[in-house]
Amino acid sequence: MRVTVIINPISGRQGGAETARRRAILAQQVLTSAGITHEVRITEYPGHAYLLAREAVAREDSLVFAWGGDGTMNEVGRALAFSNTTLGLIPAGSGNGLARELHVSMEPEDALTTALRTPDRAIDVGEINGHLFFNAAGVGFDAHVTWLFNTTPHGRRGMLSYVIIAARELFRYRAPEYTVTVGGETISSRALLIAVTNSRQYGNGALIAPNARLDDGQLDMVVIQERSPLATLWAARRLFNGTLARAKGITTKRVTQATIRAHEPLRFHVDGEPVTETSTTLSLCLHPGALRIRGGNLGV
Repeated sequence: MRVTVIINPISGRQGGAETARRRAILAQQVLTSAGITHEVRITEYPGHAYLLAREAVAREDSLVFAWGGDGTMNEVGRALAFSNTTLGLIPAGSGNGLARELHVSMEPEDALTTALRTPDRAIDVGEINGHLFFNAAGVGFDAHVTWLFNTTPHGRRGMLSYVIIAARELFRYRAPEYTVTVGGETISSRALLIAVTNSRQYGNGALIAPNARLDDGQLDMVVIQERSPLATLWAARRLFNGTLARAKGITTKRVTQATIRAHEPLRFHVDGEPVTETSTTLSLCLHPGALRIRGGNLGV
């Protein structure tokens, strides 16, 4: 077995050069003690994790760890998808959606050692306009908030920052009209957001699609219609008790392919990373079992 650990030095509240050094030392100690051939790399710029992971795939490494947040996980996962190299997660971000869904330990040493002794499993991979995602993608309000959240100066990020931005923007945001085509059926809706999820949650335990599963060969599309800001805020509590589907104006569909259209360019996010395109049409599809993963527990 050969293992690569890719560390994002700025993920987490205490990110920085010293944090990256401590993470690298811990990874080296754990892997050396286990007698595993390994390499530890620290990213230097956005997109670097993807390039480092591609190098690991080319070397035919058995396992690549993404040590960081959802963005780092997405970069590494994109490089590993459709290959024989397995993804391991060491969560250190704001939401850690996929890691939480898999019940990966938030303690780095535990996350490392658990992944080394557990078998590979395959999970599904979503795609939206050529961008792969593993946990969730979204169009509309959540993409708008994600864009603002990701441009917040470093040091002020976290769940509280996200909630403050969302609550503020809810009173400013104007929902567009969307046309969604699924399986020959076309639906028009003025939606606050359209979430397309592979797992149940965005992160931090916020359950956007309580019945979703990472390996069921389907994506869950959740359409939340525009309502008053106060009604939306009241319904938001349901994200944390798994009852969102009971709220008014919520529609959920199981999909493997879909198209979303609007009259203006569509901003969306993939695994919490914002994407802005000039296209007014988004195409969605699913790649069943396209990513090998280790650690945590799929049986959620």
